Amino acid sequence: VQLQASGGGLVQAGGSLRLSCAASRRTIGRDVMGWFRQAPGKEREFVASISLSAGILDYADSVKGRFTISGDNAKNTVDLQMSSLKPEDTAVYYCAGRATWGRRRNADGYDSWGQGTQVTVSS
Repeated sequence: VQLQASGGGLVQAGGSLRLSCAASRRTIGRDVMGWFRQAPGKEREFVASISLSAGILDYADSVKGRFTISGDNAKNTVDLQMSSLKPEDTAVYYCAGRATWGRRRNADGYDSWGQGTQVTVSS
């Protein structure tokens, strides 16, 4: 499965962006989609995830209440709506897919990754 992330850009603090992740085809068993981000000099960190079959969601504390993850099974897309953006949200954002819900916050468990899209929030 190839994942294509898009929607990044430059925005002022307090602004909004919507990221989208499109899958080239749906693979049986890859039910969980996640967003991760990596800032310069930092490790990749979990942002949000969704179980496409169960509709359950999970967010990192740092983005809870500001970011919303959503999925469309028919279109094979997963979006990340980001609001009230802060300079510390600046990073390359990656979408990823895995089969199971457990350990969803661990990047190692994801076997499909998009190429990343840059989000820059100016103060």
